[in-house]
Amino acid sequence: MIRTLWTFAVGLATLAWWGPLVIWESWRGRKDGDWYVAVTRRWVRSVIWASGCPVRVYGQEHIHPDVPHVIAANHISWFDVFALAAVIEEPYHFVAKKELQKIPLFGQALVGAGHIIIDRSNRERAIESLREAGEKVRQSRGAVVIFPEGTRSRDGRLSPFKKGAFMLAAESRVAIVPTAVTGSFEIMRKGSWRISPRTIHVHFLEPIPPGTVTELVADGVEPLMELVRARIAEVVGGD
Repeated sequence: MIRTLWTFAVGLATLAWWGPLVIWESWRGRKDGDWYVAVTRRWVRSVIWASGCPVRVYGQEHIHPDVPHVIAANHISWFDVFALAAVIEEPYHFVAKKELQKIPLFGQALVGAGHIIIDRSNRERAIESLREAGEKVRQSRGAVVIFPEGTRSRDGRLSPFKKGAFMLAAESRVAIVPTAVTGSFEIMRKGSWRISPRTIHVHFLEPIPPGTVTELVADGVEPLMELVRARIAEVVGGD
């Protein structure tokens, strides 16, 4: 319980410091994406430090500098987000559900930092948001991070994938990096606020190159979705 209280105290204190600064800079029209990413890294790394949960990274060489790509990761805990945001060295944007905008301060900072918000309750708006995200990927020199399961797993197993991540890859026509996260489920399970320190392992797997992405989505996104899921399942397990 002490670790949980300490982690939340550090997370809220640093959010209270960096959040208003991000919001203010976005209101001023600051377009320096690297600055927003640097601030995000500082915040998530403070949370990781306070939680006592070290992050081990494998396959960092698969994240190429100055090359746009989509990172598709499994999702078993809030700490997946913290770990990925802490270790990705390139500029990045996360794809987040609209409901996160309702969290005081955090939601405003999320938008201010330029992350991509998807309204899952409205199919047409969601598709339009993915198209806009695809354009952002093509014009960027970094990564867009998305969780194809759409929400955190309740049992730690790999859940069915939704098509959104692969529609994004189809729209952007860039490489997609399957990414497997293990260890974080035991830290803070969905529905619980208790934190139990564990080591988080982030596996960046071999990228699927743009040409292969284009071929796989020629008749729909399902072949690409199945390939990415199969690669992640080799690491985390799953049907």
